[in-house]
Amino acid sequence: MPIATPFTQRRAFLRACGAVPAAALVGCATPGKTAPQRLRLLGESTLPYRMNFQGTTVGGLSGLDHDPSTGMWVALCDDRSELQPARFYTLDVTLAGRNIAVEVRGVTTLRTAAGQPFPRRQLGGEVVDPEAIRLLPHGAGLLWTSEGDHRANQSPTLRHARLDGSQVREFEVPAHLQFATTPGAGARDNNTFEGLALTPDARTAWVAMEAALHQDGPEPGVGRPGGPCRITAFDVASGRAVRQIAYLPDAVPRAPLLPGGFSDNGVSEILMLDAQRMLVLERSFSMGVGMSLRLYEIDTSAASDTLSVQRLMAGGYRPAAKQLVADFDSLGLSRLDNTEGMCWGPRLPNGRRTLVCVSDDNFNPLQVTQFAAFEYLESE
Repeated sequence: MPIATPFTQRRAFLRACGAVPAAALVGCATPGKTAPQRLRLLGESTLPYRMNFQGTTVGGLSGLDHDPSTGMWVALCDDRSELQPARFYTLDVTLAGRNIAVEVRGVTTLRTAAGQPFPRRQLGGEVVDPEAIRLLPHGAGLLWTSEGDHRANQSPTLRHARLDGSQVREFEVPAHLQFATTPGAGARDNNTFEGLALTPDARTAWVAMEAALHQDGPEPGVGRPGGPCRITAFDVASGRAVRQIAYLPDAVPRAPLLPGGFSDNGVSEILMLDAQRMLVLERSFSMGVGMSLRLYEIDTSAASDTLSVQRLMAGGYRPAAKQLVADFDSLGLSRLDNTEGMCWGPRLPNGRRTLVCVSDDNFNPLQVTQFAAFEYLESE
């Protein structure tokens, strides 16, 4: 029997038909916090459940990006080649007034270094769990992450691919971010490379762990913040890690409806504001209560470098200080779901940026593939 982890429990729970009433999937407020309203809702749109596109199942969208120079939009599917081979979609996304329209335009299969589609776990070989995607400028392809698969002995990866899905190279992942055979060490299964951000000059790619390494601390609980999540900077040219910072996720904001029920919280996506400042999206789920989404701003230059630190001990490092940007429960969305992707969209006529988010429906009929667009208000 597979070993259950918090993420696999959440994924299995949300995919189980009838396991949760629809009302339990709506958003919940975060006690004791008032959103500063630095996001203003422009509009939202959904795609049909298990929509068929060119013989593939559209859903599980866990990464989203937009290239303003070409107008290209891409969305990464987190299907582990179970329904169809690992893939990403190209989209048409139109923002007009307070409306957002999304149309799927193409699908591209991601491929191994040998040029083959990634196989299902049962077939052996390289197993991937795609989670985040970023477009490189000037048609240089894209970067995408996989959380790996502990049971298949496949550690998390960061890859560079061409726009046709063929692999260019694989980045060098530091050993401490990989799965370990020693108990109490290494990455937690399904809590690895969840977020990916690219600096404006495209020279540095930041990759965020969803949860703390085993040796760094626990996962968040109700009333208890989690251990530090490591966010690692990779030099895009060399493919090597050059710096790392620590980020402290919140406690689970609401207790499960039933005592002892499942709950979790972790980093689901990151996005650069500029060369140093980063947005961090935290996503929480509590059984019988639903989702909570909170967006924070951090300054990567203000945190200490933890790349060479094997175990993070309180007082031994300086984590990134965070400032709340928005609690999604206060933004007027029709519902909150499993939001895992976000990117910058086109600028508005007033010059402000738009932030576009997408939720991963886990291929579950009780969830939704939701696109939401916001006007981003810079802090004063």
